[in-house]
Amino acid sequence: MSTLPVWPGALPEHGRFGYSPINRRPDWVWPNGARLAVYLGFNIEHFAFGEGLGACLGPPSPQPDVLNFSWREYGNRVGAWRCLELFDSLGLPSSAIINTALYDHCPELVAACVARGDEIVGHGHTNAERQGVYSEEAERGLLLACRKRIAAESGAAPSGWLSPWISESAVTPDLLAETGYGYTLNWCHDDQPVAMRTRSGARLWSVPYPQELNDIPMVMGRLMDAKDFADMVVDNLEEMLLQARVQPLVMGLALHPYIVGQPYRLRHLRRALQALASARDAGSVWLCTPGAIASQMDQLAAERPQDFA
Repeated sequence: MSTLPVWPGALPEHGRFGYSPINRRPDWVWPNGARLAVYLGFNIEHFAFGEGLGACLGPPSPQPDVLNFSWREYGNRVGAWRCLELFDSLGLPSSAIINTALYDHCPELVAACVARGDEIVGHGHTNAERQGVYSEEAERGLLLACRKRIAAESGAAPSGWLSPWISESAVTPDLLAETGYGYTLNWCHDDQPVAMRTRSGARLWSVPYPQELNDIPMVMGRLMDAKDFADMVVDNLEEMLLQARVQPLVMGLALHPYIVGQPYRLRHLRRALQALASARDAGSVWLCTPGAIASQMDQLAAERPQDFA
């Protein structure tokens, strides 16, 4: 006689937010009457030489892995500066998502972002390590140390956080709220900001951060050509503009200078960013930063608490 499995019912949940279909939510508009908010997530990272994690151009070699380390370092020495020149030429704001190790390695680069008026977002001390393996005490220490270092070096404490390698522990959202952060970019589950529950009761916004419109998974993971990546950015923009007619949405674009800062890729990125600039000039999008999005959500939650609990 066969025995059917006994299903236990509901699966384990994270408890940070409930399910909510995109087409059954309150309506609002972004500043200037825009329906689509767009931001650039400019990931500037530093890696330990001879140890730790890192994206790879070729198969990892025994340490010291000179090929892959030096390829990533191209982003800090050349690629990031070319990208900033491109952003300047189009008048695009950016959110510089930084490892605090950059203050020791190439402080000029972070200073250039600050001089542009870019938002500085915390991204750990180095991307050679995963945050999710730390103890709660060590993780709290990391969040506090990065916040203190950014405030001291760049003049303002960060309001947002992206974990290195999007690596979280079970209590990362709680620790973010408890150490003064107002939003996280770790979760890619929605096209609108979502209020996350925390153990202290403090609200932490999850601002959409892309794992598709992102050069690491697409160019490095799926081996997408630069012109196809640029086409994808333009296609995403045009489709989201259509969707935003009925719901206010967020579109993020995640860029890493050691990838898109390569000259032949930068040429195609230029075309994609020109499309964003044209949409801004036409009044179709609100070009902003994730911190500005979180601030706007705070304002909406204060004005309409019944809609944004």
